[in-house]
Amino acid sequence: MKKNWVKKLLIGFGILFGIVLIANFGLNIWLKTQLPDYIKKNTDYKVSYKSLDVDLGTGNIFATGITVNNKNPQNVNVIGLQGTIDTLKISRFGIYDAIFNKVVSSSDLLLAKPNLNIILAKPVDKKTGKKRNPVMFENIRINKGTINVFKHTKQKFIGVDQLDLYVDNLQMTEESVENKLPVIFDKYNIRGKDFFFQPDDIYTLKISQITTTNGQMSVENFQLMPLISFEHFKKAYPRKTQMFEFIIPKMNFKDIVLKKNKVSLANADFQNPYLKVYKTGISAIKKAGKKQNFELNLDDIKLNNAKVQILKPDETDLFFAENLNVNVNKLEFTKESSKEIIPVLYKDFKIAGKGIHYNDAQNILIEKFSLNPKGGQIRNIIAKPTYSTGMGMDFKTNLVQFNINEFKFIDKKLNLDVKDVLVDGINGKIVAGKAVPKKKTAVRGIQFPMVVRKISLKNSNLTYESQNQPLTFNDLNATINQFELIENNAKNGIAVKIKDYAVTTKNFVYKTRFYKMNAGNLALNKNKIEINQFAMSPLVSRAQFIRMIPVESDLYDIKVNQISAQGNWDLFSENKSINATNVTIHSADANIFRSKIPADDPKIKPLYSRMLRSIKIPMYISNLNLKNSVLEYEEDTPKSSGPGKLTFSNFNMNVKNLNSAKMKGKPTHVQIKIDCMFMKSSPLSVNWGFNTADQSDHFTIAGNLDNISATALNSFIVPYLSVSATGTIQKMLFNFKGNPKGIGGTFNIKHKDLKISILDKKSKEKKGVLSAVANIFIKSDSDKFPESVVVEDVERDPTKSFFNMFWKGIEDGLKKTLIGINVDKTKKTVDGAVNTVKDVKSGVQDAKKSLNNAKKDISEAFSDPNSAEKSKQNADKEEPKEKKGLFKKIFKKKENPETE
Repeated sequence: MKKNWVKKLLIGFGILFGIVLIANFGLNIWLKTQLPDYIKKNTDYKVSYKSLDVDLGTGNIFATGITVNNKNPQNVNVIGLQGTIDTLKISRFGIYDAIFNKVVSSSDLLLAKPNLNIILAKPVDKKTGKKRNPVMFENIRINKGTINVFKHTKQKFIGVDQLDLYVDNLQMTEESVENKLPVIFDKYNIRGKDFFFQPDDIYTLKISQITTTNGQMSVENFQLMPLISFEHFKKAYPRKTQMFEFIIPKMNFKDIVLKKNKVSLANADFQNPYLKVYKTGISAIKKAGKKQNFELNLDDIKLNNAKVQILKPDETDLFFAENLNVNVNKLEFTKESSKEIIPVLYKDFKIAGKGIHYNDAQNILIEKFSLNPKGGQIRNIIAKPTYSTGMGMDFKTNLVQFNINEFKFIDKKLNLDVKDVLVDGINGKIVAGKAVPKKKTAVRGIQFPMVVRKISLKNSNLTYESQNQPLTFNDLNATINQFELIENNAKNGIAVKIKDYAVTTKNFVYKTRFYKMNAGNLALNKNKIEINQFAMSPLVSRAQFIRMIPVESDLYDIKVNQISAQGNWDLFSENKSINATNVTIHSADANIFRSKIPADDPKIKPLYSRMLRSIKIPMYISNLNLKNSVLEYEEDTPKSSGPGKLTFSNFNMNVKNLNSAKMKGKPTHVQIKIDCMFMKSSPLSVNWGFNTADQSDHFTIAGNLDNISATALNSFIVPYLSVSATGTIQKMLFNFKGNPKGIGGTFNIKHKDLKISILDKKSKEKKGVLSAVANIFIKSDSDKFPESVVVEDVERDPTKSFFNMFWKGIEDGLKKTLIGINVDKTKKTVDGAVNTVKDVKSGVQDAKKSLNNAKKDISEAFSDPNSAEKSKQNADKEEPKEKKGLFKKIFKKKENPETE
């Protein structure tokens, strides 16, 4: 039984094998004779061939001399095929799927000398999600092929000549087309010429030649070019932000992998690439949609002698880099990295370039630069202003160099720690634009604190100009240690913190509308300031100044030999403060000029305590010393002939506790001690005090003046009072108290040999009679020291300065002790004397007239006998009248007893 079963099985296999051989033989005969007609009747294609062999068992197909065409070229729902194939070899062809499921699949495909035009079917119906006519090959080999792929619109999509291709696990489906990856494969070997790819209506990609040897691909003359002009692009695509043009004469890389949504390649070397970007000026519109699944892995990428050009909407240069060299190791673009600020990951990079040009709000040229994750260097920067925004930089810099401890992004935030920054030889000018108010918003994208551990500025000459007021630093050297940007949501999100700094400069210059301020040397750090040869000089004459100011104001001319300060101050951080132990000003020479010709300034003038209190930051100066200085004050009025002058020489001042009443634990009572020579001859001592914490702004001021020659006051009183004086004021004492409403206190004066001369207001010549009469009523000597007089009810004009109020107090004291009473009496007496002289003169004239009349009457009496009687009668009538008028004028009783 067992032998029979084996025998039957062998016979069955034999019969089956025979049937297969007969079927295969019959199928080959049928395919050779009937397949073309069958394909023509049952498919969308017409096919002819010279020879065809089919192995039904293995699914292998071998054919030669093949010609293929679409029956209906207008049918866009199927793949269009047109052309010839010299030799076709298919291994393990899925005949059943091809006939019944219309799916072309094979493990291996060989095309020898194909010359084909392929028209892709209409894209996927997105509503149904169905794919049309998928083509699936595990492996494909093409020898010396010419292939052109067109979209269903007959627009050319892909083209290549003389193609030699081997691809492992190639897939070309509508899905790959939609992702703009027309082919997906694992391994490849390709050679060909005149590659063409047009993904859309904007761009076309062309490659002259591709060759592959041992996995190393070489690409020559790569071009991504726009099909339309930039003007047409802006009109046709108004929402797109930019258009590209990309040319690479030669590039090499190996191990390229296109798999699903991932592109990988290694050792990419791009020679002389040229990237051109046209900016439309349209802001990018964020769309909420499908996330980008595209991933890119580049293991070692190099760009040699690259050029990058970015154009503005008017097609002028925004950015141009003439010679860029880039080397990036393990560059990755992934789903995770796309969420970060910089959407790529890298292990290391080196970037170097020459001939960099940027032209937007600022025109910047860079000779060369280099950059890597640990630092960078920029040489020979030239900045030129465009002034399109009102600001600009016009300078040259020899070197900018920096070293980085850490530069990375964590959770979409920049983490930056810079070791040091060096700026060497910056020479030029920076003009600030108009300040624009900024909204207070929280800062995102920065991991605070952002640290620069050291900043150095060397050998520089820099001018900073704001509102036409240039500030110039010559031979500038500066160092900042531990510069930090810290978070502060209350003040636009960022505040500055500095541990230490040092600044030195020579020939420092600052110009304003009216002044030039300069210093020979300036040295500044956190604990010390030293300024030598400081000057604040007017840029205009006094006459020009008067014409330029709308209301009266002081014009200063100041020179200082040295200014020094010790202490500690913080001028850059969020909590600014000044806390100085000692500030000294040596050998100042100050001239203050004020003209009363312009209109009065109607603004209320605060007292010094309030002015100090208005300083916004905590400020405290333990001792302020002004030593061996000169102060001159000149004042001019419309009626004065030249300015009056007050001079304070050998001026020494000590101010204790100068403060803004904002520093905790520090005293707020300001004490000022002044010792000087008044009018270069008389010692003057003043003690002045006020409390900045006192909201009512009370103050005290007391002092004494010794042995001042009256002639020393002439330079001030002659132009104003048309009076000159001689003699001596031996001592003057004052002790006042006051507040913003007024001043009062005590005043007394001792004088000797005091005499005055009244001058003509125009010629300034002495009026002898008036001067003599005036001096009759002035007591030349005060003998012993007189008692104090009370100065009270002296109101302050709030639109005037503190010193105007102080002078009113002195003036009131002088009136009550000497000048006020005696001058009034003198004036009235002189006026009375003048009137008396006039009356005497008038009386003499009347007497002379009467005598002439009498002489006439006598003459008439001798010539006419009756005339004597007439003359007598006339005399009787006229004599009382004339007599009365004459004696009334000569002996007129004084009507004003004060003139006695």
